[in-house]
Amino acid sequence: MTKIFSHTRPIDADIVDAFSTLQKGFTDQFVYYRKDRPVRFMGLGRCIALPTLDDAECELEGPEAHQPVFFSFNRFDAGNPAPADELFEAFPRLRFMLPEIVLIEGERGPLLQVNSLGPVYPGRIERFVRQAAAAPPRRRESIPYQLEPDSREAWREAVAAALGAIGEGRVEKVVLSRRQRLVAARPFSSKDVLVNLIDGSARGTVLLYRYADVFFCGCTPELLVRKRGCEVESMCLAGTCPAGGSEEERARLADALMADAKNRAEHDYVARFIREVFHRTCYDVDVPDRPGILSLTHVQHLHTPARARMLDGMDLWSMMGDLHPTPAVAGTPVGEARMLLRRIEAYNRGFFAGACGYVDGAGDGEFSVALRTGVFDGEVGWVYAGCGIVDGSVADDEYDEIDLKLRTILSAFDGETRGGA
Repeated sequence: MTKIFSHTRPIDADIVDAFSTLQKGFTDQFVYYRKDRPVRFMGLGRCIALPTLDDAECELEGPEAHQPVFFSFNRFDAGNPAPADELFEAFPRLRFMLPEIVLIEGERGPLLQVNSLGPVYPGRIERFVRQAAAAPPRRRESIPYQLEPDSREAWREAVAAALGAIGEGRVEKVVLSRRQRLVAARPFSSKDVLVNLIDGSARGTVLLYRYADVFFCGCTPELLVRKRGCEVESMCLAGTCPAGGSEEERARLADALMADAKNRAEHDYVARFIREVFHRTCYDVDVPDRPGILSLTHVQHLHTPARARMLDGMDLWSMMGDLHPTPAVAGTPVGEARMLLRRIEAYNRGFFAGACGYVDGAGDGEFSVALRTGVFDGEVGWVYAGCGIVDGSVADDEYDEIDLKLRTILSAFDGETRGGA
């Protein structure tokens, strides 16, 4: 049994400003920051790594009885025998990570949590509170960069291989991705890209995991699973069109997306998969038959929410494992599509399209699918995005769609008011 002491108290500070100040003293950093509502956790310092939360005993201290917040960043295909690139290989293979400090923004306002294997030393808490309260307003900075283009011809060959497998009946859909190498004109920090993603117009959930000098980050629109008590939520997100340059064009493109048979079929694979998982693991399942539109800055997606109540014996980690990967990031059937990706894609995805999120000491939390993301060492890195290939897909059209999606992670280098998802 691992006993954890967790002291939480209110602070009079903006948690992003506080993080920007405190992060200078910690190489390990963790962020799960929803931009649509205050479900925001920003961790600093490595304290405890656990393979399971079953053997953790939490002693809650301080004026706020808040459960300790464990972060969890998981690879898309942890069993892939192909080595990931050197940046992803730098990350350890850990399941639940409890930082020394967690800045929290939720229903009770901004909080500071300090975690330890022994009773938390009061002087350390007071020091962090003072530093957070004195944090100056953060500043955005643009980071000049160049992208090394990937091969359009290699992409065409990959799509042809996917369509060949579809034609043979091995799969109905496979989700291919592209990556491009980014080279910055000057060194940059994890804080620089984090602030630009949070304060820029990218929509979704901002993710960050820094280990030593390497960090993975992005802003994803896709929730995988959220649990609070016995209530769980997920979403089906598949099918894409541009956002358009005006509200009239946005509406016209959205209507065309809803009416497009190819995109509707791609979306239905995901909806059917999530519906089946929910019916197997939950009750009171509600997954509408008809999707709506999730409108982002540069693209729009077909979107179907999913809600249910979890059966006894299920937990958030089990639900995450049952749902990930969905057909939205692998294909369908999922197992065959994942094996096909090992052969077609020229790289191991690492955390890209993996399940990343948090779980608290009571077992509540959420995971998102790590889309629109990149991995960096402060000078160079890789940026990633993908799209679904089904019968009728045109390679060049899908290539251009991925270019639109890449604008989200590239907005992390834009310190101006423009940028987006």
